[in-house]
Amino acid sequence: MPDLLRRIEHRLAQRFQQQPHWPAFSMRLQRHGPRLLRELGLLYGERRDFEAVAEHLLAVAFEGWSERPADLKALDAQREQTPDWFASNQMLGGVCYADLWAGGFQELRDQIPYLKNELGLTYLHLMPPYKSPQPHNDGGYAVSSYRETDPTLGSMDQLRQLFTALRQAGISPVLDFVFNHTSDEHAWAQKAAGGDAEHSAYYWIFPDRSEPDVYEQTVREIFPDEHPGAFTQLPDGRWIWTTFHTYQWDLNYSNPAVFTAMAREMLFIANLGVDFLRMDAVAFVWKRKGTPCENLPEAHHLLRAYNALARIAAPSLLFKSEAILHPDDVVGYISTEECQVSYNPLQMALLWNSLATREVHLLQHALEHRHDLPAHTAWVNYVRSHDDIGWTFADEDAAHFGIDGFAHRQFLNKFFVNRFDGSFARGEPFQDNPLTGDCRISGTAASLCGLEQGDVHAIARLLLMYGVALSSGGIPLIYLGDEVATLNDHTWQQDAHKAEDSRWLHRPPRDDARYAQRHDPSTPAGRMFGGLKHLIALRRQLPALAGGALKPFWTHNPAVLGFQRGEGADAVLVLANFSERPQMVKAAVFSGLSAQAVDAVGGGGCNLQADLPLQPYQQRWLQWP
Repeated sequence: MPDLLRRIEHRLAQRFQQQPHWPAFSMRLQRHGPRLLRELGLLYGERRDFEAVAEHLLAVAFEGWSERPADLKALDAQREQTPDWFASNQMLGGVCYADLWAGGFQELRDQIPYLKNELGLTYLHLMPPYKSPQPHNDGGYAVSSYRETDPTLGSMDQLRQLFTALRQAGISPVLDFVFNHTSDEHAWAQKAAGGDAEHSAYYWIFPDRSEPDVYEQTVREIFPDEHPGAFTQLPDGRWIWTTFHTYQWDLNYSNPAVFTAMAREMLFIANLGVDFLRMDAVAFVWKRKGTPCENLPEAHHLLRAYNALARIAAPSLLFKSEAILHPDDVVGYISTEECQVSYNPLQMALLWNSLATREVHLLQHALEHRHDLPAHTAWVNYVRSHDDIGWTFADEDAAHFGIDGFAHRQFLNKFFVNRFDGSFARGEPFQDNPLTGDCRISGTAASLCGLEQGDVHAIARLLLMYGVALSSGGIPLIYLGDEVATLNDHTWQQDAHKAEDSRWLHRPPRDDARYAQRHDPSTPAGRMFGGLKHLIALRRQLPALAGGALKPFWTHNPAVLGFQRGEGADAVLVLANFSERPQMVKAAVFSGLSAQAVDAVGGGGCNLQADLPLQPYQQRWLQWP
């Protein structure tokens, strides 16, 4: 590889060394090029044209670096010196659809004072704003062009202006990199549909069912309600791989031209001023016969190659993994050489599990055994997202507590779609598969916590969930609307274009009435907003809540979660009651700790030489004076 890199760099220098952008590019190429070529070699190294493939890719990278705005290059240099900048306890994320929450790019720009000054965001994930099919586009995840926006949101120039304004306000812009598939309206797909051989090779297209039948022996159905198997027949009789919806065509990464073409799109998106890319559907990007075509080793090589390329041509760009898998497999995507941050789907699912069961065993176990991450990486902790809730806990963890994983998932599904007596939740099933028993959950956080049916504990439950997300280490993420306890949007079934996808239940438009009530503590919106702002402010005042290190603290009360952040004088002990009944933590549990503590959340002192009470859904963040 060293000789290969030298040859490629020599030829690139002959073409580009007279350009002012070359010296910095060359420096980073020497530093990160070996890793890039190593990962590419594991994917494409057996090809006779591998050297030409690698050289063409690096020429594309130089093109992206040359087009990178000067302010982003200055940010690159700064972030390279502060690789843990995102681990601060000042970090707070938000996520929204621009049209649903604000109306469009300009209207979202007008909301920056609220986002920054009232809520305190430092990170905003804008759901996919790209041009996509209408009306069916999987919430924007069927991309027709990575270089054009949905015209109903605004222009690409307006998106750039929005990102500039966000960065000036100290808010990091976040976008999706939808790199497993394109929509069937993408220019590449249109050419492939017309029979163009070059672009047909960008996708997994077969002349008949012979090959699809072989693959489908080992792959699972993702959206069985829409189409069986993993393939869709085209009008000309050919079959194309469509893991998700029929209008989302899977890209064929065994063709290196696809990697290069998508790398060019990735750098274009990065140069809009994006700080994080959410790497969508990372587990699905590589296919191989005889396997589930999920979570294959090549998927990791692919991500590491993209990562190395970004270090060369957009060094401050970070990747966020979206991998809804077994917890061990989720962690496999998190490293400085792959995805620096990742959604924490296990913690999210077990927060909801703890509410349903009133027991914290699985969540406590996860914090003890599945929370630690490599240096310079972080979890993104969330309560809800635009997507469904799946029960991604490990069956072996459940078995440790005598819980049958399959049966327990059936219970959770029934509980959160109000098919279980006494449930406070009001959700809907998503992709309910009676053959496999699989089901996921749709619903806003407030409705799943009981607010829709008027449960008196609903706001306390929602604040408890966000309290754990804020205090457990990483980047906490607010799905905008949760901060004012937005309810389900039951009009989704009245829209023929949304009626087949229950996730629109929890993608409601902005509820202006609730936002108008956010300062009124007599309203649910006001109690939620005031309580959440209080927790956010506390987090920023507590140095122990920076970073991700966490020490489990077993309370020996099945309803009370415990963990410690930090050490010494700055230490914070978090206790959280996941029950609607008062709970007690015995004094003996606190032996070895100083007798007198202060509850940062509720105020007042706590005598830890006596049993410590927690009211229903109360959380305490204990400090020692």
